[in-house]
Amino acid sequence: MASLSGGSAEAAPDWSAYQFEIYLNGVAGIVPRMPTDLTRLEEVAGRWLAPGPVGYVTGGAGNGRTVQANRAALDRWQIVPRMLRDVSERDLTVEVLGRSLPAPLALGPIGVLSIVHPEAEPAAARAAAAQGVPYTLSSVSSTPLEQVAAAMGDGERWFQLYWGKDREVTRSFLGRAKASGFSVLVVTLDTPMLSWRPHDLDQAYLPFLRGVGTANYFTDPAFQAGLARPVHEDLNAAVLHFTAMFSDPGKTWDDLAFLREHWDGPIVLKGVLHPDDARQAADAGMDGVVVSNHGGRQVNGAIGALDALPGVVAAVGDRLDVLFDSGIRSGDDVFKALALGARTVLLGRPYAYGLGLDGQAGVEHVIRALLNEFDLTLALSGHTSATGLTPEALTRAD
Repeated sequence: MASLSGGSAEAAPDWSAYQFEIYLNGVAGIVPRMPTDLTRLEEVAGRWLAPGPVGYVTGGAGNGRTVQANRAALDRWQIVPRMLRDVSERDLTVEVLGRSLPAPLALGPIGVLSIVHPEAEPAAARAAAAQGVPYTLSSVSSTPLEQVAAAMGDGERWFQLYWGKDREVTRSFLGRAKASGFSVLVVTLDTPMLSWRPHDLDQAYLPFLRGVGTANYFTDPAFQAGLARPVHEDLNAAVLHFTAMFSDPGKTWDDLAFLREHWDGPIVLKGVLHPDDARQAADAGMDGVVVSNHGGRQVNGAIGALDALPGVVAAVGDRLDVLFDSGIRSGDDVFKALALGARTVLLGRPYAYGLGLDGQAGVEHVIRALLNEFDLTLALSGHTSATGLTPEALTRAD
C-alpha cells in the first residue's frame, strides 16, 4: 500500500487499492464500466458522442502532427526497472506552488464540458475534490465559476485565464475567482488566437458561437457592462462581444505586471516550450510554468512537449515550479515526466472522455486508474517517492 502521509494528503484515497477493488467486484460478476487502459477511452468516446463534440475534444491543429509528436516524445523514453529494493511503502505526495498535493496530478483546464455531459464542469470538479486532486477550471467553462466552486466544497481549485483584450473583464474574473476560493492562476499563453483545426472546421463546429462555453463571461458584470441589452434579450450581440474581446495577440511580457497587481496568489504560465521563455517567466516573478503545447491543438508541427521539458527544467527548475501537460495517458507517462523534472502533471483529454462516458464516476475512474498505474509503475521500477525520480530512471530509445 502507498503511504499518503503529509499535509493535505492525509485524507487522500489509497491509490494502490483500486486494482483490488476491481478484482473483488469481479467475484460478484461486476466489471468496470469503462476501460482501465486509458488509451482506449478516445476510441470508446468516439462511438458514443456526437461528431461535433468528438472532433472538438480529440482534434489537434492541422493534420495532427503535434498530437503525434507528443506521443512520440513520451515513447522515446523507456523506464529502466531496478530490483531488490524495498518498495513496500510509497509516498506519492508532492509539494507544488506552496501546497502539498496527495499525488503529482491535477486536472487541467478543458472548456465547454457541457458538450460531452450535461453535468459539465461541476461533475469533473466534484470528481477531483472526491479524489483529493486539484481541478483547473477553464475561463470558457459551461458553468459559472461560482457554481463550480460550490460543487467542490473545500477541494483545491485553480483558475485558468484566457487573457483577453478587456482589462476590466480580466480584473473582474480575477476578483471573482479569488472570492470563490481559487488559489492558483494558470494563464494560457499559447492561444492568442484559435489555430487551424480541421476537425472543427469540417463540422463547422465552434461551441462559443452558440453561446456554449461563455458562462463566465455572460455572468460577469464587467462583460455585461459592454452590452446594450442583457444577454437573454440579445444572445447574438453577447456572442459577438465575446468573440471581439476573447483573444489578444498583442500581449507581451510587460503585460504580466497587470496580472501580478491583481492576483496575490501563485501565477503559472501555461504553454512554455522554450528555455528563454521560461527564464523570462522567472524574471517576471511568476511562480511556475506548464511545459505544454496545448495538447497539439495550437501549432501543427511543433515540438513534442516532453522533448521541451528537460531544457525548461535546466533553465528555471531552481527558480520556479515546472509542471507538464500534453500527451499524458498512463501511469508510466506520469513517471517519465516526473523523472525528467516536472513537479506534477496536468491531465486533459482522458478525463473529458471519462466525463462523457460516465459523468463524475467516469472522471473518478480515470483519476484512480491513472494514479494506481503510476503507483505500481513506481514500485515495480524500484522507486518509492514521486519526488525522488531523476533522469537516471530512464533511457532513450533512439
